[in-house]
Amino acid sequence: MLLRLPTSVSEAQECLAEGAVPVGGATLVWATWQREGFPELAMSLRKLPQANVIGAERLGAAVLLGQMDGRVPDVLRRAAGTVGTGAVRRAATVGGNLVGSALRCLLPAALVLDARATVLESDGVRETDLAEVVAKRPLLLSLRWSAPLACAYRKLPADAGAPPPLVVASALHAGDGAGDGAGYGVRVAARDGYEVFEGAAVAGADPEETLESLRATALGDLPAAAWAVVRPQVLDLLARER
Repeated sequence: MLLRLPTSVSEAQECLAEGAVPVGGATLVWATWQREGFPELAMSLRKLPQANVIGAERLGAAVLLGQMDGRVPDVLRRAAGTVGTGAVRRAATVGGNLVGSALRCLLPAALVLDARATVLESDGVRETDLAEVVAKRPLLLSLRWSAPLACAYRKLPADAGAPPPLVVASALHAGDGAGDGAGYGVRVAARDGYEVFEGAAVAGADPEETLESLRATALGDLPAAAWAVVRPQVLDLLARER
C-alpha cells in the first residue's frame, strides 16, 4: 500500500482522482484491511493545513480527538474525551469519527453547534450540511460554526458489549436557534442507540414552553428515559443566561 500525504488541496484532489482511499487515523479501517486486503493507494490529510486547523469556530478533519482542548467549544471537547481509550484518542481523527464511524460520537455536538462541513471532491471544494456528510460520506476537510453562548454535553455510562449509550448535547445561541432573529435559541441533539435526533427552538421566557417546542421537533420521538436527561440539561442551559 502506498500512502500519500498531500500538503495542498490541489494535491489532495489529485489523490482522490487517482482513487486514493482516505485513511484518517486508521483506527476503524485497519482491521478491515487486514481481513479484506489493503488498498493500493491511501491518503492521509495530516499534512494538509486546511484539515488541521483547531479553534473556537473551526475544526479540521485531521485533528486528533486527543488534541481537542479549550480552543474548541466545551461540547466538542467533552464529546471527544469520551471516545474510546486514551490510545484511541491519540490516533482517531475528527473526520474518521464523523464519516467513518457508525457511532459518530461527535455528531450530536457538531449538530448543536449548527456546524457546516467543507468537503473535497474530485471537482473541487464545497460546503454542505452534516446530513449530507453522514449520508454520502465525502472526504471531510473541516467544520465551521458560530461560537455558542453556552453548551452542555452528557454521555451515559455503558457496559462493554452493550448497545451504544445515550448521548445528549445542547447549545444556546444568539438568535432563534436556527441562526436568525433576535433573542436566544437552543439546539439539542441526542444519540439513542445508533439514531441521532435533533431539534431547535426559541428560548422563551418560560423554560417549560421552550421544552414543549423542542418536543414538537424530531426530539419528540425520544423515549422517556432520554427525556429524563434532555430536560434537566436544557433547563440548566437556559438558566445560565438569565
